[in-house]
Amino acid sequence: METLILFTLLLAPLLPITFILLLILQRENKNNPQKKNLPPGSLGIPYVGQSLGLLNAIRTNTAEEWLKKRIDRHGPVSKLTLLGRPTVFVAGPAANRFVFANEGNALGSHQPSSFTRILGRRNFFELVGEEHKRMRAAVGVFLRPEVLKRYVGKMDEEVREHLELHWKGRSHVKSVTAPIKSQVVPLTKILAFDILSSLIFGLERGDQRSRLLEDFKLLIKGILSVPIDLPFTRFGRSLRACRRTRDTVKEIVRERRSALDRGLIEPNRDVITSLICFDGSERALTEEEIVDNVVFLMVAGHDTSSVLVTFIVRQLAMDPTIYDNVLREQEEITKNKGPGERLTWEDLSRMKYTWRVAMEVLRMVPPLVVNFRKALKDIEYGGYHIPKGWQILWSKSVTYMDENMFPEPKKFDPTRFENPSAIPPYSYVPFGGGARICPGNDFARIEVLVTIHYLVTQFKWKLCGADDSFTRNPAPSPSGDLPIQLEQKIIV
Repeated sequence: METLILFTLLLAPLLPITFILLLILQRENKNNPQKKNLPPGSLGIPYVGQSLGLLNAIRTNTAEEWLKKRIDRHGPVSKLTLLGRPTVFVAGPAANRFVFANEGNALGSHQPSSFTRILGRRNFFELVGEEHKRMRAAVGVFLRPEVLKRYVGKMDEEVREHLELHWKGRSHVKSVTAPIKSQVVPLTKILAFDILSSLIFGLERGDQRSRLLEDFKLLIKGILSVPIDLPFTRFGRSLRACRRTRDTVKEIVRERRSALDRGLIEPNRDVITSLICFDGSERALTEEEIVDNVVFLMVAGHDTSSVLVTFIVRQLAMDPTIYDNVLREQEEITKNKGPGERLTWEDLSRMKYTWRVAMEVLRMVPPLVVNFRKALKDIEYGGYHIPKGWQILWSKSVTYMDENMFPEPKKFDPTRFENPSAIPPYSYVPFGGGARICPGNDFARIEVLVTIHYLVTQFKWKLCGADDSFTRNPAPSPSGDLPIQLEQKIIV
């Protein structure tokens, strides 16, 4: 008894502390996301998780299969760890709708640090809420259809000059930067850069554009890389090229501002003058905001259009029937044009079949198979809890290969898009949707249609070699950069 009394006396001072600790533990358990109804699946090894498996699947172009197996195992919502962060994977039309509906409210942009450090923090893709709306409105001034109509002729001029310099008079397509190889990919990238330089910077061909191209090629290589800033790393080289690019853009911005002040040029002459003159808010854009958004537009517009043109060229080489159908449509437009007459907005509106081919290419070879968002607050989806700060892995392209959405999904069939209402809602979203729908989709459409018009009316081609595969890093790229044998048509 004495022993029991002594033990009680010794324990008594610890009881309040013990009680407080139990209350804290109970509160932590209540707020701990691990104790809530998280999606099925395993977070795996800390930090690493399933990163290596997904990255390898993206690189080997098996990401859709990798994600499909995950859906078969866990359903359309599951948890995992990617790139050091707890992640929730969502897929399907309902997931697309969920992402679009919550953009800027419960979900925010989430990109690797290398992406943000190179492209800047004030571009509209990184911003949320009112700041995103303001910056998007500024960028959208130039990208409105009524403004873009005036620039069809300029794109026409750039495409014709490009073909004259790089394609005509050659039996194989060769890049001036790689004269030994016969390849399409470098040329479509050069063309995309030239069009963007002309319409974003207002730069004609010359030394300044050439220097900008060399820096841009280094800049774009490090956007998705390990963010270690050393002279010999990819990120370090990219970051230095980015600084030089930004200095060039600043110089052009100051030149345009001076010319505008003196009345030498008009607003909306190019993207830079549109941003300088933007008056849709109480304050004008800062130089940093203009530079960040110009660099971002260059990167965003470069890969998307060049990849799409490349894979259309690939598809037309693989499928003569599709090529003949596109050619027939384009020749009908040519019949109504005089010698050397440029294409117009009305001409583009008649290229319905050609654009359906482009849409089917985007379905079968989407530029990106996954995208990332971040939960800005605790949110519920599909009956599961997604904690604040967790990463959202979103794959809109999973639906593109779903036979319930697209019968015979591996068959290339542009007629799928003859009746848009027959496509289930939110199952085909190549340009996104909601508050962050791509503002440059009309710009890309003009560029692609003008390019394909002149390619099919002036050339025939076939693939060199039997390998028609492609890999991703992370954008898709055909084997060998798509070498083709070229035959120039005799135009009467």
